[in-house]
Amino acid sequence: MASRSIKAAASLLVAGLSGFHALNSAQALPLVPFVPPQVVADAQLLRLEANLQQAMETGDFVGLAVAVVRGGEVTFLRTYGETEVGGGEAVTGDTVFRIASLSKGFASSLVGLAAAEGKLSLDAPVTGFAPDLALPRGAETSLTLAHLLSHRTGLPPNAYDNLLEAGKLPDVILPEFRKVKLICPAADCYAYQNITYDLAGRALSKAYGEPFAELVEARLFKPLDMKTASYGLEGLTLSASWARPHSRKSQKDPTQPAFPWTKMEVKAPYYATPAAGGVNASIRDMAQWLKAQLGNAPDVLPRGVLGRIHAPQVSTPSETRRMRGALPGLTSSHYAYGWRVYEYAGHTVVAHGGTVDGYGAQIMFLPDQDTGIVVLSNTRSKRLWRIAPMFLDLTLGLPPSDWMDLVPDGRQPSGAR
Repeated sequence: MASRSIKAAASLLVAGLSGFHALNSAQALPLVPFVPPQVVADAQLLRLEANLQQAMETGDFVGLAVAVVRGGEVTFLRTYGETEVGGGEAVTGDTVFRIASLSKGFASSLVGLAAAEGKLSLDAPVTGFAPDLALPRGAETSLTLAHLLSHRTGLPPNAYDNLLEAGKLPDVILPEFRKVKLICPAADCYAYQNITYDLAGRALSKAYGEPFAELVEARLFKPLDMKTASYGLEGLTLSASWARPHSRKSQKDPTQPAFPWTKMEVKAPYYATPAAGGVNASIRDMAQWLKAQLGNAPDVLPRGVLGRIHAPQVSTPSETRRMRGALPGLTSSHYAYGWRVYEYAGHTVVAHGGTVDGYGAQIMFLPDQDTGIVVLSNTRSKRLWRIAPMFLDLTLGLPPSDWMDLVPDGRQPSGAR
């Protein structure tokens, strides 16, 4: 009965929010009664749910899964759509998606644990665990594990990912980096990588004497109760329920509008870099992961470890420019160890995105609010990348914005936040 009353109050609050924000800033604000924080939080989730439902109706998704964690609890977990376009199997909380570069946070978290246990140093030279890596003029000798985890190799962005996508294995590619012109001295500047980031997995395997994927399963997946999480292609396709990847159909024939999406084959190359992009997980798994990253599983990931891996290491001005289109209030961005760190509307946001053919994933959280969101999809639509920013604005009580482009004429829907 109490929760019903809270939801009723939340609905009234949602209905009144737009009127409140429409007040002219020059007018004196009226006295308003105190609204319990729980009612405000429920109102925010009601608005989130309404916007997600409306976004699904645009046809911009095949399958979508979203979870919110607040105060150590999963307060919102919703799934929408199908695992395969026209297939009839609904996405559930246990449907497994590829999470692509969200995988990087698992590798850095395990490195943080290894460092805390004295098993591995972030200052460990790359040559000690990746002897095949070669950079121009022997620049690899100045690189450390910390440089790899924060993308400070001196290589141009996504160096030789094209070779990886063409089917070449990392062992073959690593010596080829000696032919690439560095964009800055090794360790001096940021440029995002996959192949060199994956070397963190090799460092961990050498430190513990066990395969990297087995280490993550034993130290992170199992203790965090991530029941469906796995590494590799078979880990995905042998899941009881898994989301197939999709790409947009050509829109050249307007007489065939039935499905704007077509199923793709799962592409394997990035599974060859497991520390950089090899994890598969459900939204229920990722809610557990988000709880841990917010500090709510200290027996698995102590706060000291989290503080270390979330600490900014290098400024990322290119990311600031890229993200300002989605987050106009963004003032700066940095890369930590496997995580991005933004300053947005006066708050620190820890985040990462992941994309691989036919899949998109995003995680964003506000450490000072003990809350965050995870989004998984088997499409890479524009609206996918707007869900987390929408959640940030809702949570921070910022002025309303039609993040999801849900209103054709651009006007804000009643009560939207």
